Amino acid sequence: MENLNNWIIVTNDFIWTYILIALLICIGIYFTFKSRFVQFRNIREMFRLLGDGIASGNHKNSVSSFQAFCIATASRVGTGNLAGVATALALGGPGAIFWMWLIALIGSASAFIESTLAQIYKVKGDRSFIGGPAFYMEKGLKKRWLGILFAVIITITFGLVFNSVQANTVTLAFHEVFGTSRVWLGIILTLFTLLVIFGGIHRIAVISGIIVPLMAIAYILLAAFILFTHLGTLPHVIGSIFTNAFGFEQFASGGLGAVIMQGVRRGLFSNEAGMGSAPNAAATATVSHPVKQGLIQALSVFTDTLIICSCTALIILLSDVPLDGSVKVQLTQMALSHQIGSVGGQFIAICILLFAFSSIVGNYSYCETNLFFISKNKTYLQLYRIIVGGMVMFGSIAALDLVWNIADLFMAIMAITNLIAIVLLGKIAL
Repeated sequence: MENLNNWIIVTNDFIWTYILIALLICIGIYFTFKSRFVQFRNIREMFRLLGDGIASGNHKNSVSSFQAFCIATASRVGTGNLAGVATALALGGPGAIFWMWLIALIGSASAFIESTLAQIYKVKGDRSFIGGPAFYMEKGLKKRWLGILFAVIITITFGLVFNSVQANTVTLAFHEVFGTSRVWLGIILTLFTLLVIFGGIHRIAVISGIIVPLMAIAYILLAAFILFTHLGTLPHVIGSIFTNAFGFEQFASGGLGAVIMQGVRRGLFSNEAGMGSAPNAAATATVSHPVKQGLIQALSVFTDTLIICSCTALIILLSDVPLDGSVKVQLTQMALSHQIGSVGGQFIAICILLFAFSSIVGNYSYCETNLFFISKNKTYLQLYRIIVGGMVMFGSIAALDLVWNIADLFMAIMAITNLIAIVLLGKIAL
């Protein structure tokens, strides 16, 4: 395991340093200019469309635009917002947060393109629309083999690897605060996961539509309370984010690369812009025009990184907890405990449970779509659901560093495949 972990670290460093970061930033900037800054120019329209999606409700055998937003946000708003931000701060310092913001601002243009393409090339499934990168690779690029490749990668990445990361973070958080057995909590989490995913995409849509708004609002309100009680310190903390993002000290010590790397890695893991995951949720929505769901999914990127990730970062930075690279997941718990007492760590543990569970079922929904693309044989789907449950159990007791590093590797491969496709098809969305 140690040798495997070391090999993955070396591979990740090469792919992220020399390939993926350049692609993400360049393609994000390209689509930002080609769309005439769609993510900023149409932000008011995004909120209006989201409101229309809420008002329209859900009809039988269809998923509303709001529910599709919630499924995508459920996958985005997971442990990356709590554990991922803490990891970025612990390893990259305050400056990593700036790079998380930047990747969200420019990446939301890529999110708009990929989700619009998903709507253009969606197909009718058993009960509702389905689609995503595999479908636009086959129908738009006329390359089924590339669609198959992407479908295989995402079913491994999201259903297996990412869900292991989510379960891992939950059991660590609960063990830290409540002393809960990681094995028993893993068993309970696995059973609830299987109960939901065997209900299909509609049960996932309903669960996401309930959990996501409630948990996001509760977390934002708590962060707002902490910010209000630290108004005098807030300017200094925000200043430290920008100072460390471009600081001479970081540049001179060779640490600036680590700051950027951690910000971009954890930012992409959190908001998934351009990765090819959210289009699978975007395609399920019943909307009158493809661009409507593209705009709503761009808003989901902002919700994830600019609001919820920023809440976590400011909670940590406003506390006196040292940014120790050896303490990652627990950093958010320690910071909140410092702010509001022992109940803070308990609150974060419960937040992580809800965030992670919604991510697990949201991640699975992506994989169900891609398994349908590979084969319509439902025996494979039932078998895959059981394997997903097994990986949730594995992640609950696995070593954290190995799980995170595997997630980084698969995320990079998946993102590169999708970014190539949306560049080739971008003109259609535009």
